[in-house]
Amino acid sequence: MRFSANLGFLFTDLPLPEAIHAAHRAGFDAVECHFPYDTPAAKVAEALRDTGLPMLGLNTWPGNRGAGDFGLAALAGREKEARAAIAQAVEYASEIGARAVHVMAGITDGGAAAEASFRANLAYACDLAAPHGIGILIEPINQRDVPGYHLSTTEHAARIIGDLERNTLKLMFDCYHLQIMEGDLITRFQALLPVIGHVQFAAVPDRGEPDMGEVNYAWLLPAMAAAGYTAPIGAEYRPRGENTARGLGWMEAFGR
Repeated sequence: MRFSANLGFLFTDLPLPEAIHAAHRAGFDAVECHFPYDTPAAKVAEALRDTGLPMLGLNTWPGNRGAGDFGLAALAGREKEARAAIAQAVEYASEIGARAVHVMAGITDGGAAAEASFRANLAYACDLAAPHGIGILIEPINQRDVPGYHLSTTEHAARIIGDLERNTLKLMFDCYHLQIMEGDLITRFQALLPVIGHVQFAAVPDRGEPDMGEVNYAWLLPAMAAAGYTAPIGAEYRPRGENTARGLGWMEAFGR
C-alpha cells in the first residue's frame, strides 16, 4: 500500500514546504493539499524536488468562506469568479508539477442553472488543464457536513463525467463522504474504477485517524488494491491529537 499525506489536515502546524518534508520523514509516498496559494509556488516546488514526493492534487479556491461559499463552479451567475479560481489552480498546479485539480462545486439549490454552470465550468477546466498534463477531479461531498453541496453522490458524478466526455475528468472517491452518503464502498468502488482518479479516506463518523470507526480500512484498502487501484491513497483525516506524527500507527498496521 502507498499513501499520500493530505496537508490540508496533516502537519498543519508547519508551513507547507516544511509539512512536505515532515510527510517525507513520516514515510508517505506522496502529498496533496487544499489551498496552497499563500505559499509561493517556487518554495513548494523546491520542497517537492528535495523530497522526491509527487504532489497529487490541490483544490480550487472555495470563495468567501465567511459568506458561506464552499466552492464556486456550480454557482450560476458567478462564472467569472469560478473560472478565475480554476485558472489560478491550473497555473499553480503547473508550476509545482501537481497531477490534478479538484474543482469545488459549491452550495446550490440543486437546480438546472447550477448544474449547467457546473458542467460548463468543468469543460472549461478540462480544456485549460489538459495541455499541462493536469487532470480534473470532482468529489461528492456529504450533505451532513456541507448541507446543500451541489455534488453529493457518485451517480451524479458519474453522469457528469460520462456526459462531458473529457478523458481527463475523473471522480475523487472519498471513502469518508461516500460511506456517509451511500455505503457499500467496495462494490461501488469496483463499479466506478474506470472513472476514479483519486481515493481518500478517514474514519467514519469522526473523520479522525482511520484505525477505528465503522469502516474497516485494514480490509477495504487491500481490497481496493486487489481490484486494480495502484496509486497512493490520500490520508485526508483530522488528527485526534495535536501532533500528526503520533497518530500514524495505522500506516504500519495497514502494511506501509
